[in-house]
Amino acid sequence: MQNITANELVKIHWFAVPDGFLLLDINSGSVLRIDEDTANCLERLQAGEQPLADDAEILAELAELKQQGLLFSDDAYQDKYEPPAPVLKSLCLNVCHDCDLRCRYCFASTGSFGGKRARMSFEVGAAALDYLLEHSGKRRFLEVDFFGGEPLLNINVVKQLVAYGREREKEYGKTLRFTFTTNCVGLTPEISAWAEAENVSVVLSHDGRPEVHNRQRVFANDKGSYQLVTEHIKQFLAQNSRGNAIVRGTYTAFNKDFCEDIKHWLDLGFPRLSMEPAVELDGERCLHESDLPQLKDEYWKLAKLFEQRRTDGQPFEFFHFKLDLKHGPCLPKRLTGCGAGYEYMVVTPEGELYPCHQFVGREGFKMGDLAGGITEHGQELSEQFRQAHVYNKKSCRICWARFFCSGGCHANAELFHHDIMQPYELGCQISQMRLECAIWLAVKEVEQCS
Repeated sequence: MQNITANELVKIHWFAVPDGFLLLDINSGSVLRIDEDTANCLERLQAGEQPLADDAEILAELAELKQQGLLFSDDAYQDKYEPPAPVLKSLCLNVCHDCDLRCRYCFASTGSFGGKRARMSFEVGAAALDYLLEHSGKRRFLEVDFFGGEPLLNINVVKQLVAYGREREKEYGKTLRFTFTTNCVGLTPEISAWAEAENVSVVLSHDGRPEVHNRQRVFANDKGSYQLVTEHIKQFLAQNSRGNAIVRGTYTAFNKDFCEDIKHWLDLGFPRLSMEPAVELDGERCLHESDLPQLKDEYWKLAKLFEQRRTDGQPFEFFHFKLDLKHGPCLPKRLTGCGAGYEYMVVTPEGELYPCHQFVGREGFKMGDLAGGITEHGQELSEQFRQAHVYNKKSCRICWARFFCSGGCHANAELFHHDIMQPYELGCQISQMRLECAIWLAVKEVEQCS
C-alpha cells in the first residue's frame, strides 16, 4: 500500500462543505471534490495513524492524482522569491483628520489619529498626486483613495484634486482611479452626481440593522446615525449606474450574528457588500478565540445565503467571497498583499508619509514627507515592509491559506505583537473561515456552468 508522507500532507488542505468535502492543493491552487472516506483517511494519516486496509484504493487514487500534477505540488517560488522593486502604485490621501461621527470602534481616534484635527490643503494634495505620478515608474494605472476621518468634510478640495489629477495624468500617459470612503452623513445628491460623472468609486460605511448601527456609529451627542445614513446611501445607489460602490460594515462582539445585518442590507436594496471584524486589543466589543465557532457558523450561513440567492437569480456581491480559482491575483499580490510601505503609502494633511492609513500616528512609522521625500529611516521601513511576504513569516510558511490572504494585515500584526512579521492570529483564523466558504462557492459556480 502506497502511503502519503508527512511532507506531502502539508501540501494539501481538506475541509467539510455543506454538500461534502473539498481538497485544495495548496501550491497549484487546484481544488477537487472528495468523499467522506477520503477525508477520514487523510485525517487518520494527519494524526499519525497507519492507514486501514480499506484505504488502499483511496491512496492509489491520490497517487494517480499526484502523477497527473493535481496534488502534492511543489512550491516553485519558496526560497527563490524576490519581491518587486519599491515603485508606487497607490496613495491614500487623508484629506481630513476630523469626523462628524464618533464611531466607538474607530481605529483613527474618531478621525484625529491621536493628533490635532486638520484638513489637507489643495497644495498638499496636488503635491501628493505629483509624487505618485513621478514615483510610479512604468505603471499605467494608479489608485488614489480619499480617506480620513471623513473626507466629505473637505469635499471642495477632493473635487479640486480629482480635476487636477485628470489633467496631470494626461502629461504622464497614466490613468488615476479615484475612490473615497465615507460615513455618508454628508453624502448629498450633488456629491453623488459628481462622483457618478467623474467615475469615482465609493465605499459607503453602514453597519446593518438599526440597533447594531446605532450602537456603534453615533454623533458627538451620542445619537445614532442609522436613519440619516441609510437614506443617503439609498439616494446615492439610485444614482450609481456604474456599479462602483460598495457598502462596508464592521461587526463586533455585539453582532456576531452579522449575517442578519447582511440580510438587512439586501432588504434595503444594497447589492455590493463587505463586512469586516473590528480589531481591538481589549474591551467589550473585542472578539476572542472563544467566538470562532459562532463566527464560523455565521460565515457558512452567509455562504449558503449567497448560493441560494445566486441560484434563485437574485445574486449579490460579497467582497470576501470574490475568488477566481483559475485567474487569481498576480504572484507579488499573492505573496506580499497590499504593498504597504513600498507600493502604497498614506499622506497626512501636513504632507507626512506613512506605510498605510492604520499606521498614521504610530511612533516610529513616519517614513518622510512630500517636501523632503523618504528619509533614511523611511527607506529602512520600506525595505522591512517589502520583505514582509509570506515566505519570511514563520507562521505563514506553514499556513494553507498563505497564497490567498498574502500574510494578513501588517497594521494588525504590529498592533498585537509590535512586529509586522508576526500575524494577528484571530485575523488569520477568520480569513481561513472566509476562504473555505469562498472556495466552496467558486466550485459551485464552476459546476453550475459546466
